[in-house]
Amino acid sequence: MPTKLITSTQNQIIRQLVQLKEKSRERKKTGLFLIEGKREISLALKGGYELETVLFYPELFSLEQVNDLTNQHVNTIEISKEIYQKLAYRDTTEGILAVAKSKTNCIDNLTFNTKSPLILIAEAPEKPGNIGAILRTADAANVDAVIIANSKTDLYNPNIIRSSVGCIFTNQIATGNTTEIIEFLKSKNINIYCAALQASVNYYTQDYTKPTAIVVGTEATGLSDAWLKNSTQNIIIPMQGEIDSINVSVAAGILIFEAKRQRDFL
Repeated sequence: MPTKLITSTQNQIIRQLVQLKEKSRERKKTGLFLIEGKREISLALKGGYELETVLFYPELFSLEQVNDLTNQHVNTIEISKEIYQKLAYRDTTEGILAVAKSKTNCIDNLTFNTKSPLILIAEAPEKPGNIGAILRTADAANVDAVIIANSKTDLYNPNIIRSSVGCIFTNQIATGNTTEIIEFLKSKNINIYCAALQASVNYYTQDYTKPTAIVVGTEATGLSDAWLKNSTQNIIIPMQGEIDSINVSVAAGILIFEAKRQRDFL
């Protein structure tokens, strides 16, 4: 497939890609998003994402390297340094970006290869950095799925991709509203453990070896009443300092790895 050369930042294709980078509305309308970096593109391919176009700055990343990385027929565009800097998010340069097709991330598409799945759920996360950190934690623990309830941020926001270091592609992810997620969990007989201050017990007292969903909310507002009403048990991480909460991604890591610790002894 012949490679196109674009050197002007005013080129219509480049202008559309800038919109894709900056506007959630454009990503949702087109079903496309930008990926930056060799590792991230490699993880996306491994995760079953389809690439539409690969853009490369030849002084940093050659066409031969593009072909080795993608190992598939894909549109390639050679771009100038100016265009690359306009499209890239990072200060460090790798010289390669890709346009990929987003997945639906529908909760009904979740599949589990175990009778006792471990799921991490975050309700209404807003900061891309927190979402990225949660996805990194989920990948490190190799959970069966991550579910984002009532998301305030577009899942394919470049800042989420960047802060997750590509773990958005390594996790099985679904999004949905709180009501439909609770219905899904109940239909699968999955226990719901909610990180909350009300009517809670210390997190390490519970048994997470059965089908388990661990649910965390924001530091500011916590979890909605719907979660608390449908919780198998509310759990708490004891605070030993002056404050009464910790960062949501840190809390998620503590709770998920306690579940993993228990399961390792089975």
